[in-house]
Amino acid sequence: MMMMKTIDDLAVAGQRVLVRDDLNVPVDGGRVSDDGRIQAALTTLTALLDRGAGVIVCAHLGRPKGQPDPKYSLGPVAARLSELLGRPVPLAADTVGPAAQAAVAALRPGGLVMLENLRFEEGETSKDDALRGAFADRLAALADLYVADGFGAVHRKHASVYDVALRLPHAAGCLVQAEMAALSRLTADIRHPYVVVLGGAKVADKFEAIGSLIGAADRILIGGAMAFPFLVAQGQKVGTSLLEPGQVDLASGYLAQAARAGVAIALPSDFIVAPEPAAGAPYQVVTADAIPGDRMGLDIGPESAMAFAASIREASTVFWNGPMGVFELAPYAGGTSAVASALTGSGAFTLIGGGDTGAAIRALGFPDSAFGYVSTGGGATLEFIEGKTLPGLAVLEDE
Repeated sequence: MMMMKTIDDLAVAGQRVLVRDDLNVPVDGGRVSDDGRIQAALTTLTALLDRGAGVIVCAHLGRPKGQPDPKYSLGPVAARLSELLGRPVPLAADTVGPAAQAAVAALRPGGLVMLENLRFEEGETSKDDALRGAFADRLAALADLYVADGFGAVHRKHASVYDVALRLPHAAGCLVQAEMAALSRLTADIRHPYVVVLGGAKVADKFEAIGSLIGAADRILIGGAMAFPFLVAQGQKVGTSLLEPGQVDLASGYLAQAARAGVAIALPSDFIVAPEPAAGAPYQVVTADAIPGDRMGLDIGPESAMAFAASIREASTVFWNGPMGVFELAPYAGGTSAVASALTGSGAFTLIGGGDTGAAIRALGFPDSAFGYVSTGGGATLEFIEGKTLPGLAVLEDE
């Protein structure tokens, strides 16, 4: 594992500490609907506050395109963090402007303030090093020290993730350390059989990872929208199911690669289909080779759920990224629930990756503690497992 300073190596008492958290959580009706990532940030924040640091929390929410947008305000996040910490969490009205500067000037040891959404500033995500660096200068000027604890963003070369760490004494927070320790169990000394379960609607993020997973796993179970390119590659029709045509050739290549490597790729044998993903829409169970032309697959079927669960029970290591269906609607939650149940009853080391998957298990009533580890990262988790260089971690390495 790479060597980097931790918060235990920093003298934080009386210092202003800028903490980059990943608080990109779902917000519904002005309230946080899943606070898993906020809960994950508490250990580091509490440790710094207890040691007398003045803590400046910075994070992003959604994709507001480099300018303020009330829809993406961190207000609901600050309110939920306040409830969890049991103390006020004032939110500055801007990110590095007069409001942020005034809030930081008033910050005292043991106090905390949150900056408004980092992505309200164009420089946060810019690919222009000068523009990004200029924003990082202003962000770094608010603090004495920097702590990276937003694991879900470490695969991004963004100002608050990468450039600020070049400008301030820095360390990894407790969450980043925990993530790296857990994920290393999927990259070194893997206990076999190793089963990977992939699903979800964000197919593009995961497609690139399949190649490296084929090299490590013994069996790959594919559900959710991710299954459809593979089924089409096998010559089947998938009705109106989510499908990006460009992924069919990739899926065909992965099937060939897996065959050469002796790795089994298991696809659903049945689906629950409906005309649309809406409450009250008529649904039915069909075999995978009989999806009607005017229906879309919205969950793996009961036969597939049983087969996937059986494979999981035989594993010694399981990595799961992506729900098996539209779990938010009761008729299409069965596949995701079956996978989660199999994992909780498994003697394997189980790791869940991806914000959607974490939200799914909690929505279905499974506590995080029922699994070996629940990662807060989506793309970051996959890229770490692939062995890619993650800018937000590389910049923390000790020379």
